[in-house]
Amino acid sequence: MSGAAARSPGASPFLQGHFRSMAEQLDAAKLGVWLFLAQEILFFGGLFVAYGVFRANHPDAFFYAHHFLDWRMGALNTTVLLGSSLSAAWAVRAAQLGRQGELRLTLLLTLALAGVFLVVKYFEYTHKLHNGVFWGAAYAPSEEMLAALPPALRQAAPPANLGTFFSIYFLMTGLHGLHVLIGMGLYVWLWRRARRGDFGPGYYVPVDGVALYWHLVDLIWIFLFPLFYLM
Repeated sequence: MSGAAARSPGASPFLQGHFRSMAEQLDAAKLGVWLFLAQEILFFGGLFVAYGVFRANHPDAFFYAHHFLDWRMGALNTTVLLGSSLSAAWAVRAAQLGRQGELRLTLLLTLALAGVFLVVKYFEYTHKLHNGVFWGAAYAPSEEMLAALPPALRQAAPPANLGTFFSIYFLMTGLHGLHVLIGMGLYVWLWRRARRGDFGPGYYVPVDGVALYWHLVDLIWIFLFPLFYLM
């Protein structure tokens, strides 16, 4: 007899046929999510190593160029992502308690905060492109960008390899932004399912798994913010 056929009449409709119980399915799903997050950590870990190598080889360029980033916008995005992590965890708790209205609200709040993050990044990127800062460009600071420098640096000649800083900046923040966009798609999917009433105390695996992914996205930004905007 197949697993699906052997399922008891009172079993959850979301219990997959190859699991004997929802608890077993939850454990397997969490293990799968953690394995996925581990490879994501390895992926971004390689990029952080690349950042460290480039910074060690061009410390003057990195110190000079980081003044062209607006730390206030970076701090705003940090606050936004921290708030979205809170709402993501709140959504998991709402699903566990069967609070359907609260679940839908917190999913929408997480989605909205992710959108705010990408809007802020859009303004940051367009400002750089307006000033001729492109991927891998041999960059000469414009007058507008020089005005952002401390007085002691305005008179100094720009160091070489400024393009190296902006290349690694666009690479790491761009890939992080892509992960934010993927997370937004997942939260749209969760919200549509929540409207149908799919989630509750007996089944909240997708809400929990996506929240774990979202916490990693938040954690990566917490490292990116000081490395690019403050150091």
